[in-house]
Amino acid sequence: MQAEQLKALVVDALDDLKAVNTVTLDVTGLTDVMDYLVIASGTSNRHVKSLADNVCMEAKKQGQRALGVEGEDAGEWVLVDFGDVVVHVMLPATRDFYDLERLWTEHPKPDVD
Repeated sequence: MQAEQLKALVVDALDDLKAVNTVTLDVTGLTDVMDYLVIASGTSNRHVKSLADNVCMEAKKQGQRALGVEGEDAGEWVLVDFGDVVVHVMLPATRDFYDLERLWTEHPKPDVD
C-alpha cells in the first residue's frame, strides 16, 4: 500500500470514531523517516486509545501492520508508526503543550555567513 493510500485509510479510521481536529502534514521534504504525519485529538484517555486501536484494526484489515505503537497504557498520547505514515493521537492539553504542528511546519532559515 502506498503512503497516500495508507494516509487516507488512517484519516478515515480516525473520522469513523469522531477524532477531533485531524491534521495531515506532508513532511517528505523535511525528513527521510516518514512521508506523512497525522495528528488528531481524542476527548478522553479512553477515546485516544480507541482512536489508535481503530487505526491499527482498519490498517490490519488492509494488510498493513504497525511497526510500533507507544503510549497505549496512559492514553494521553498514542503514537502509531507505519513507517511512511506516523500517527499521533493526543489529549488536547498534551497536543497544545507539544505543538507538533508548529514544530513540523515552521522552518527557520539557516544562518548564512
